[in-house]
Amino acid sequence: MDFTIPEELKMLQNSVKQFVKDELMPLEREILGREGDQTTGMVVLPPEEEAKLFKLVEEMGMWGVSVPEQFGGAGLPLLGICLVEEELARTIVPFNLGDISPILYDASDAQRQRYLKPLLAREKRACIAMLEGKASDPLAMETTARRENGSYIINGRKLCMAHVTDPGDFAMVFAVTDKAKGVRGGVTCFLVDRDTPGFTASGCGERKGSRAQVIEPIVLTFDNCRVPAENVIGKEGEAFHLGAKWLPPRRIARGARCVGAAERLLEICKEYTQNWQTFGHLIKDRPGVQRCLADTSIEAHATRLMVYHAACKADAEEDIHIESAMVKVFATEMLERTADRVTRLYGGPGYTTNIPLSRLCRNATAASASDEALELQRTIIAKNILR
Repeated sequence: MDFTIPEELKMLQNSVKQFVKDELMPLEREILGREGDQTTGMVVLPPEEEAKLFKLVEEMGMWGVSVPEQFGGAGLPLLGICLVEEELARTIVPFNLGDISPILYDASDAQRQRYLKPLLAREKRACIAMLEGKASDPLAMETTARRENGSYIINGRKLCMAHVTDPGDFAMVFAVTDKAKGVRGGVTCFLVDRDTPGFTASGCGERKGSRAQVIEPIVLTFDNCRVPAENVIGKEGEAFHLGAKWLPPRRIARGARCVGAAERLLEICKEYTQNWQTFGHLIKDRPGVQRCLADTSIEAHATRLMVYHAACKADAEEDIHIESAMVKVFATEMLERTADRVTRLYGGPGYTTNIPLSRLCRNATAASASDEALELQRTIIAKNILR
């Protein structure tokens, strides 16, 4: 097995690493200073800073790195996307290099012109409405879409799990069009504009809980929301056939972000233990502290190998259905364990404010608490074993 990263991808990774260090990390103090905004509970970049970063990224030729070339992006392989995501996750500054839901790649030419191109050009924003309140299991989906006179009438409630302050200009909504078929031909994905009558959003970025400061998801409500038939992505009933193509790679990329966040926590802890003393001795020499650092490094390394292996299989056009499920479970829980160790090592700063460490720890806790799909991934893995 060849574990060598191609030279062109290493160069890209180094460029992103330098961008994060020079442009994003210096903004962390400003970002943390905005945490007092209780109107949204979200941490966002000021518009002027965001515009400046967008321009810089475009000049560097790094905007839309994960978007296929035929749609105007760089068309990176999944391994390259993972390398980029890993570096971006080392900072708490909310910025990406053109992260667009791949489900739009299966849109019609007219839909691409109206939704995909403006999204890539940052003229529009979007969210995915797949999950619902009771469970992440798609078999339990209750939102329905009924065909009527060339349109669909959508009714139900969805959760938007993205850390955004509002659902954006449109949503990609999954709804049941044939309950008897379920996920095997009975779920359809719709493009629903934000100003469509019957489409409302509530709980936009509300902050709940005094300790972990978990960000509550946005609740999207559809009350007899009429959507034209031309807003169906792909064919009626085939939403999960589309998802089968794009969800596994997204899980792998998310695993890479977990690795990046864990590495940043490890770097912060390393510096802390080399400078902090108790009873006249640096704490880096204490066995309990060394165990904490070693376990974090071991788990981050193991997760990175899982991510890179799955990404290479995907780039070789091999099936990664099971590997992506394993990565999602292991990476998410690895980062949660890392945050817990770091919080205990520091004596509780994960629950304080105004330091990057606290935001990294709380992000890890929030991601784990909101990811109800982990058990579903375990079910997928177990069924594969039993089969």
